[in-house]
Amino acid sequence: MSSPADPALDGADGAARNAASAPPALPVSRVASGMVFALSAYVLWGFLPVYFRLLAPTGAFEIVAYRILFSLVFCAVLLTITRGWARLAALVRQPRILLTLAVAGILIYVNWQVFVLAAITGHVVEGALGYFINPIFTVLLGVIFLRERLRPAQWIALGISAAAIVIIAVGYGAFPWIALALTLSFGLYGFIKKRVGGQVDAVGGLTIETAWLTPVAVVQLIVVGTSSGLTLTAGGAGHTVLLVLVGVATGLPLLFFAAAAARLPLIAIGLTQYLTPVLQFIFGVVFLGEAMSTTRWIGFVLVWVALIVLTVDLIRAAQGQRRASHPAV
Repeated sequence: MSSPADPALDGADGAARNAASAPPALPVSRVASGMVFALSAYVLWGFLPVYFRLLAPTGAFEIVAYRILFSLVFCAVLLTITRGWARLAALVRQPRILLTLAVAGILIYVNWQVFVLAAITGHVVEGALGYFINPIFTVLLGVIFLRERLRPAQWIALGISAAAIVIIAVGYGAFPWIALALTLSFGLYGFIKKRVGGQVDAVGGLTIETAWLTPVAVVQLIVVGTSSGLTLTAGGAGHTVLLVLVGVATGLPLLFFAAAAARLPLIAIGLTQYLTPVLQFIFGVVFLGEAMSTTRWIGFVLVWVALIVLTVDLIRAAQGQRRASHPAV
């Protein structure tokens, strides 16, 4: 952060100093491509429930097992194309990174399993609720683990979200475990990935996470195969192709997101992330006809109000930091 301009300086000289100390602006083409990558990632994530429902009659445990195994294959292909095996080997030689990504793998496994289960059992709207709440939970993680102090608007957003969850639980007649499981698993996963983000690239991280989860996937396929039978080749060639491509459907939006994060400021990433749960919510209500009682609508509206409060506060904070970095002459 630059120091305020000296009033005694000549105006032109002071402006020159401020311009020299200001962070360079992102090129327009870089920002534009970053937005394309971000929107592509969030749209693909938003339509994942549609994709998973196309995989019927394959069950959730079999889908997640294929998601793990074929994601690992997809990552291996990408590492070969990009000549990234040396980078992966460097990560594997770091025990702390390996253990951290093992924890991340457990969290993303829980997230995948709950999300697929929600998608194929008609709970897409509740899944969308989990991703609406996620940004607010991320703020709470900063308080718990990073000892961050919340601004008043952030406290208000947290309070409104808590009230919304209680209202939805009471109106729904059951604890919204799908929404909260998705919020907790993905929020903690993002927090862990952020902690090692400077050392682990997207492909390398997903490769190690899915490698850790491969034994789990194999066990799931054995259990499903011996109980009800596997469906990989039981639904025709088209069904088999869709199951195989589940690895691409998992890895591709992640790569788009990594490319967007490298090109866009954090506030742009934060504002575009709501596209995913919006698409999921529309799909659940409009196309699947999931029930939305008055109480449930009230709960969702409160969550959206909390997100508006949080977003406005984020924009104001970013503007304040920008003004502090570009002091008036």
